[in-house]
Amino acid sequence: MARNAPSVDAYGGGGFRLSGDWHEGSVLILEDVAQPWSVTSLKTLTPDDFAQVIEAGPLVVEFVLLGVGPTNGLPPKAVRETLAAAGIGLEFMDTSTAARTYNLLTAEGRRLAAALIAI
Repeated sequence: MARNAPSVDAYGGGGFRLSGDWHEGSVLILEDVAQPWSVTSLKTLTPDDFAQVIEAGPLVVEFVLLGVGPTNGLPPKAVRETLAAAGIGLEFMDTSTAARTYNLLTAEGRRLAAALIAI
């Protein structure tokens, strides 16, 4: 499957440089399109924050790569259960690691969404 996923060139300072363009705040990359994501912290994360991912479904999104912020932490149970019920996996790690992992996985052509909380 050919991919045109944006690369994460840099992160920090409250945003991300994706394929050369600066994006202020958190980002959601879904179907190779980066868009602003209103989430600012792991503690405020809700299932509604993944509505677009769930709507896309497991044929489009194998799993969500979630960058949870500056340090790793467990996403809320409701988020984990909602994604599981939709047949979509969840991998979570600190945002720095998630940004680097995203680039590797998209280079492999994996079907994933990246939900990255800005640091």
